Amino acid sequence: MSNSSQQGHPRGLYLLFFTEMWERFSYYGMRAILMLYMTKALLYDKDFASGIYGNYTGLVYLTPLIGGYISDRYWGNRRSIIVGGIIMAIGQFFLFLSASIRETNWTTAGIFFFLGLLALVVGNGFFKPNISTMVNSLYPPNDKRIDAAFSIFYMGINLGAFFSPLVCGTLAEKFDYKWGFLAACVGMLIGLLLFVLLKDKYIVTSSGEPIGGKPSKKIDELVENNPAAKQEFDIRRVATWLVIYIALLFFFYFVVPFTKHNFVSTIIFGTSIPAAGFIITDPTLTRAERTRITVIYIIAFFVIFFWAAFEQAGASLTLFADRQTDRVIFGWEMPASYFQSINPLAIIIFAPLFAMLWTKLGQRNMEPPSPLKQSIGLFLLSIGYLVIAFGVKGVTAEQKVSMFWLFSMYILHTLGELCLSPIGLSMVAKLAPARLASLLMGVWFLSTAMANDFAGMLSKLYPIQNPETGVVEPTHFLGLEISSAYEFFMVFVIMSGLASIILFFLNKKLVSMMEAKDE
Repeated sequence: MSNSSQQGHPRGLYLLFFTEMWERFSYYGMRAILMLYMTKALLYDKDFASGIYGNYTGLVYLTPLIGGYISDRYWGNRRSIIVGGIIMAIGQFFLFLSASIRETNWTTAGIFFFLGLLALVVGNGFFKPNISTMVNSLYPPNDKRIDAAFSIFYMGINLGAFFSPLVCGTLAEKFDYKWGFLAACVGMLIGLLLFVLLKDKYIVTSSGEPIGGKPSKKIDELVENNPAAKQEFDIRRVATWLVIYIALLFFFYFVVPFTKHNFVSTIIFGTSIPAAGFIITDPTLTRAERTRITVIYIIAFFVIFFWAAFEQAGASLTLFADRQTDRVIFGWEMPASYFQSINPLAIIIFAPLFAMLWTKLGQRNMEPPSPLKQSIGLFLLSIGYLVIAFGVKGVTAEQKVSMFWLFSMYILHTLGELCLSPIGLSMVAKLAPARLASLLMGVWFLSTAMANDFAGMLSKLYPIQNPETGVVEPTHFLGLEISSAYEFFMVFVIMSGLASIILFFLNKKLVSMMEAKDE
C-alpha cells in the first residue's frame, strides 16, 4: 500500500525532515558557540581558533566523500545514518565534558575538545550524504514532486539552524558553555531516536519496500560481471591518480603558502584535484557526460569564493558581533550567537518567494540559467559585505556599531544563498550521470570543504585590539596591510565581486556545455 497519494508527499519525507532538523539543530548550535568557546573559555588566540574553525568545518564537508562511498558499496543509507548519528552524539558529549572540566583541568578539556571535533567530522561523513539521498529514493523516477520535496527538506534544515543558536547560544553565554554543548547532544539524540523508531514504518517505497538497506551487489561482483567496470577500476589508472595525489600532498604541505605545514588543510586541498580527475577520466564516460561534468567542476570553483566569505558567520563575524556590535536592546544584551539565527529565519521567509519567482519567470521563458543565478548570488554576497564595510568605515576598535549593519548584511547574504546553494545542488543532480551521482555530489561538497577551510584562513585577517597595549595589530593579505574592520570586509567585497563578474561572462559558454549531447 502506498504511504501517500500522488498529489501529496510520502510520510517518510516528514520523518527525514524532522531527523535532519534535529541534526542541523545539533550542528549549528555547536557552531554558533564554537569560536566563543575557544577564545573566551579555552583562551585560544584568534589565529589559532580561526585555524581550528576552518579545519573543522572543512573536514565536515570532506568526509561525505568517504561516507557516501561506504554507504553505496557496503552499508546502505539506513545503517550509515544511524552510525553517523551515534558518533556525532558522542562528539557533542565530548564537548560537554570539555566545557565541564575546563576550569579544573585545562589540558584534559583540550583533549576532550579535539576528540569531540574528530567524532563530529567522522559522524557527519556517514550522515550527511545519506539523509539527502533518501529523500530522492522516496519517489519514483521522474516524479514531478521531487523538487518540491527538496524544498520542504531544505526548510527542515533551516528550521533547526534557526532555533539552535537561540537555545544553545543562550545556555552557553548566559549560563555555561557545557549546557550549550549538552543541548546540541540532546538534539542529535532526538533526531536519531525518531529515525530509528519510525524508519521501518515510513522510509518505504510506494509499494511498501524498505528504502536504504544494504546494497544488493558488492563492487567485486560488479567488476566481475561488467567489462566496462573492469576498465573503470583499471589498476594503472588508480595508481596514476594515487601518485598524483601523493605529489599534491607534498606540494600543498611544503610549497603553497596558505596550506604550508598545515596537515588538515593539505588533506582538504590536496584531495580535490585527484578526486575530480579520477572521476572525469572514467573510461565509461561519453564525451557529452565529460562536458557536463566539467561544468560542475567550473561552478564548484566559483562556489569556493562564495562559501569562504559566507562562512565568516561562524568565525570573524561572530567575533565582530561579540566585540564591535552594540547588542543592547532596552537594557538587555543580546548574545552574539543569536545573529546566526538571522540567516535560517530569512531562508524560511524568502525561500517560498524565490520558488514562486523562478516558477513565474520559467512560465514566461525568462528564468535565468543556473550559472547566471549563481553569479547573482555572488554579487549579492559582495553587496552585503559592502553594506557592512560602509557601516564600520572610520570606526575605531573601541567603538561599537549598530546591529542594523550586521542584520542587513545577513539578509543580503541569505538572498545570495538562495540564488546559489539550492541551484547548485539541483544542477549537480541534473548534470551528473546516474552511476556517478553520489561521487560527484561528494566532489561538490569538496568545494565547500575547501571554502570552509579557506574561511578559517581568511578569518585570521580580522584585526583585533591587543588587550595589553590597546593597539590594533594589523594583518597582511597578498602584500596589503589590514588594520581596520573596514579594510577586512573590503577583501570579501572585492573577492566575491570579481568572482561574480567572471562567472557572469562565462554564463553563455557554460549553458552551451550543460546542453551537450552525444552525436
